[in-house]
Amino acid sequence: MATEFHTMTLPADPTVTAPDGSDVRVLLQLAGGGMAHFQLAAGQVARAVVHRTVEEIWYVVAGRGEMWRRAGAREQLIELKPGVCLTIPLGTHFQFRAADDQSVSAVAITMPPWPGPDEALWVPGPWVPSVPG
Repeated sequence: MATEFHTMTLPADPTVTAPDGSDVRVLLQLAGGGMAHFQLAAGQVARAVVHRTVEEIWYVVAGRGEMWRRAGAREQLIELKPGVCLTIPLGTHFQFRAADDQSVSAVAITMPPWPGPDEALWVPGPWVPSVPG
């Protein structure tokens, strides 16, 4: 069985817009998961969502912001800054926002790979979204 190697660089422009409204630059994927770069402009607030079948690991690479997560009775608000790594387990409601004066960017691994546009459902969150809906 032949193994294929894939290599790419971060696209200059967003590839798609995520269901939460953030800019996404789709990276590579394998059978077990996919990777993408997410960015939210300064002062923007994403829509709160929950995923139907995937879970994610995020690693903040630039900027500042906040992430809200809720699963059942457990709720958490954390500061997003370079070096922060966090999980979004299956069934977690989450929303993030960028600081007023700078964007926030993260790379994320989605497991299994992102299945398509119906994966995320909008849910109530702590902040009013500012991205187009």
